[in-house]
Amino acid sequence: MTSPRLRRSLASLLIAASCVSLAHAAESNASTSAAATPSARHAITHEDVWLMKRLGAPVASPDGRWAVFAVVDAAYDSKEQWSDLWLKSLTDNSDDTPPRRLTFSRGGESAVAWSPDSRQLVFVAKRDGDEAGQVYRLDVAAGGEAQRLTSLTMGARMPKWSPDGKQLLFISDIYPGNKSEVDVRQGAKERKERKYSARSYETTAPRYFDKWLTDKQVRLFVMDAQADATPRDILSGTQLTDLPGFGGGQGDEGQSLDAIWTPDGKGIVFNAATNHDAAQRAATYAQLYLVTVAGGEPQRLTQDQRSYNALRFSGDGKTLFALSDAETPGKVYDVKRLASFAWPLTNPAPAILTDKLDRSISRFVLPDGGQRIVFSYEHAGLEKLYSIDAKGGEVREEPSLATGSISSLSSGGKAVVGVWESSINPPEIYAFNGKQPKRLTDFNTEKAGKIAWQAPEHFWFKTADGRAIHNMIVKPANFDPSKKYPLFTVIHGGAASMWRDQFVLRWNYHLLAKPGYIVLLTDYKGSTGYGEEFARSIQFDPLKGPADEINQGVDEAIKRYPFIDGTKLAAGGASYGGHLANWLQATTTRYKAIVSHAGEMDLIMQWGTSDGGFGREVNAGGPVWSGLPVWRDQSPLMQAGNHDKGTGFSTPILITVGELDYRVPANNALMNFAVQQRLNVPAKLLVFPDENHWIMKGENSRYFYSEVQGWLAKYLN
Repeated sequence: MTSPRLRRSLASLLIAASCVSLAHAAESNASTSAAATPSARHAITHEDVWLMKRLGAPVASPDGRWAVFAVVDAAYDSKEQWSDLWLKSLTDNSDDTPPRRLTFSRGGESAVAWSPDSRQLVFVAKRDGDEAGQVYRLDVAAGGEAQRLTSLTMGARMPKWSPDGKQLLFISDIYPGNKSEVDVRQGAKERKERKYSARSYETTAPRYFDKWLTDKQVRLFVMDAQADATPRDILSGTQLTDLPGFGGGQGDEGQSLDAIWTPDGKGIVFNAATNHDAAQRAATYAQLYLVTVAGGEPQRLTQDQRSYNALRFSGDGKTLFALSDAETPGKVYDVKRLASFAWPLTNPAPAILTDKLDRSISRFVLPDGGQRIVFSYEHAGLEKLYSIDAKGGEVREEPSLATGSISSLSSGGKAVVGVWESSINPPEIYAFNGKQPKRLTDFNTEKAGKIAWQAPEHFWFKTADGRAIHNMIVKPANFDPSKKYPLFTVIHGGAASMWRDQFVLRWNYHLLAKPGYIVLLTDYKGSTGYGEEFARSIQFDPLKGPADEINQGVDEAIKRYPFIDGTKLAAGGASYGGHLANWLQATTTRYKAIVSHAGEMDLIMQWGTSDGGFGREVNAGGPVWSGLPVWRDQSPLMQAGNHDKGTGFSTPILITVGELDYRVPANNALMNFAVQQRLNVPAKLLVFPDENHWIMKGENSRYFYSEVQGWLAKYLN
């Protein structure tokens, strides 16, 4: 191992090198700044996709002078991958200087938070000797090494400074009945020393994506912002946490409670659900609570059945803002809307500021104290900036880039920063200050400028029943409009998502098009970005309706673009896109090849084995034993009779799955392969033992793309 002094010496060299490589012109824009001549560009490779720098969400300092963000130096071997924090000036007189690297640790840092005086950072990291992620503090102004502040058995996450900068709030876990860290440590020891390996469950879904859930319970902790301070569980012994359904939102690291300090620093506002134990039979909703820093029984602030998250106070402390879901009974989707409460809260009913906007707010910030709220939302492949007065009113469009998508936002003082990207401009940090957005970094621009690619082309069509459908097409490198190209229609997952003009890792549009295909991306009904009714329209019609619109999108593309060879068609997708790929294979013979990753084969089996079931029940209109025809009529498996009719189950299909996928469990893929074998349909099954819902390891990803390209080439060329 290198010594701290040697690491700092190496750091100095790296910073100097980065200053040269990252220097760029003051008036940068969305196009790649180091674009090579057309003849010098090359078709995209998997290495281009996988090794592109991955930028995390920037966090602006409270004074608006700095932004800190993570940069991942990707590698095919995870042991060679690095992730570190970088610092970028946001001030007018120096915002053209390149960012500098703050940390030099392979493990990486997350959940970064600035101190109120903009001099220090806290973040979560897993460093030497840490068995779980802990909170570290770094003095940005004075320099030096980061200092570990917590040493909890269950780790710590999502730290936040108190308004006076003297205390920290964070989330950790305990085991049932624990009252102290000694109890937690003993509980962990007992579980480690158990002679048996069985898991036990009495309520809720037992799995989440690729993890079996444990009996850990989420809690809020407060401590002085000092290394020798003792964290206090401020929810300990409360009736709220004793409720069998108490909990927070589930994530990769466990449950989380969205929590913030009150403006006076005397309390914590947080969201929590109390009916997690009923998740298989009812919608869960996260209400707002207030607990004092000293602890005690939390006070419930809201008295409805909405869900609230992304909590923020205005600069003057007189308004609490949040994103809110209506959790409409019997509906499968609600747009997220901006809500506000006067503080201190006297009326539990929120003011819905964007009630007239039929779009779901992705994220929002409160620059310059929050007199005007800046936010973004999806629409037609793009995500742009908008704003609204803090008291409500008309939504105003703010200056954004004409293409691409904003994927994060942060504000401090008057500064607004975020990540912007497009399919041909990998992520970079941008400043959004009411003017033309300005690029602040160029980690990827030189590399992107050497790739032969062009932006997606957008088009719309109307379905047979009058619905407007948005599409994008992506052309291969060295595209020649006088030639004919096979069409590969790629289906997005969700279904509550949208094809976005952005740089994609898992199903990169340009890498899929590279062999000489036109890639078609259709936002079928059920997609987000087109309003609440559009997203809800798949209720009672989960596969047939969307698939019909995908087929109509193919028809429209063939009619519209003479360079598409309508006799050479393929389709594929993952997750919900895999469901639809299976449905197409089961119901039509128009495609020459199908690719299905993590696709369900039977709605009933998926309801019973996935890590969530109630939403599927709502979508179908009733439980699986209700006799409703949708459970059988829209299960790909139950269309097997189409094989004998010559109307389905004949297209060669590549079936791929991660063995650790608990969202769409591998039994779907196994059943799919069994059906193809039974019907003597050409099929290939790829099982990735160490992957979950996505293929996220470098060499596995490279192999996946090669198999997809090989399968398409076999049947399209």
